[in-house]
Amino acid sequence: MSTPPTPSIAPTAGPGQQHPGSVDAPAVERSGPVGAPTAKPPVPSALDWRIRFGLLSLIWGFSFLLIKVGTEAYAPFQVTLGRLVFGTLVVAAVLVVKRQRLPRGTRTWLHLAVAALLLNALPFSLFAYAELTIPSTLAGICNATSPLWGMALSLVALSEDRPTRRRVAGLGLGFFGVLTVLGVWQGFSGVDLAGTVMALLASLSYPIGWIYVRRTLAGSGHSNFSLTGAQMLLATAELAVVTPLFTSVPTSFPVAPMLAVMALGALGTGLAFLLQYSLVDDVGPTTAQMVTYFVPVIATAAGVAVLGESLSWSTPVGAVIVLAGAALTQSRPRAARGARDAGARSPRP
Repeated sequence: MSTPPTPSIAPTAGPGQQHPGSVDAPAVERSGPVGAPTAKPPVPSALDWRIRFGLLSLIWGFSFLLIKVGTEAYAPFQVTLGRLVFGTLVVAAVLVVKRQRLPRGTRTWLHLAVAALLLNALPFSLFAYAELTIPSTLAGICNATSPLWGMALSLVALSEDRPTRRRVAGLGLGFFGVLTVLGVWQGFSGVDLAGTVMALLASLSYPIGWIYVRRTLAGSGHSNFSLTGAQMLLATAELAVVTPLFTSVPTSFPVAPMLAVMALGALGTGLAFLLQYSLVDDVGPTTAQMVTYFVPVIATAAGVAVLGESLSWSTPVGAVIVLAGAALTQSRPRAARGARDAGARSPRP
């Protein structure tokens, strides 16, 4: 789930959702490409930003629980396809209400197809497969490593993103936190390594996608909603092709898992994007991206309280270390943060 200092297209949704990343783009998580005109989301301005902040934290935090419930009855690809269908319907409704068209141009659609794979289809599917064997609490904590991956990748891929001692220290601290969560001193005892790796790869996919978008779609001139709608439509199409190849049509449709998938798409993917968009517009990306640090806390609480998942001491301790490291990788001088937020709130040509 992420918020862009220099906005780039929204990854649309969190857990896999739009999480704040460290390559100056949102996960959950997303806004629109650099240079694109800023459009107001259809979220009532009368709703205080603190309430929207809390709602977004809850929606993304509970998304991991919803994935877990969905995979109890449906294959991971089916859960992902379902969430994309319902999420796309929400964004499509916004496009219709705002009377915005999808972008034109073969080149733009090809770049969006790659973005859809890296920011939606791949990470959503990996999280769903991961939660077949790992608790939703662990998946939520793995998701919080996205800013760390973004920081590491930006040092290599983005020449303008200069490292500082504080940010490099945050990177090292964050990955130490990951090892703590996994209980490396116990030889990963009690942790399904394959599932954990898939969750970490899902978190890695987000910053790779953000960097790709920055390099290919920045300044495209299309509106944020238009690009996001096209991206989600393409991600849905990609899963619609892949899912029948690896799964069969469900023979039953249990109510709870079906409702979980619907909520995951409509709320965790569609509504969450609109809420994040409005937060970036109202209070800037620095404040909006703080959602990232609440998501694993809520995901852990939901997994323990609702699903009865067990929790060893190393999980919350490691999660705190991961979040501290992620916060350091996002830190910038006060003046730079102020200028970045001002730019994100200003209308773009």
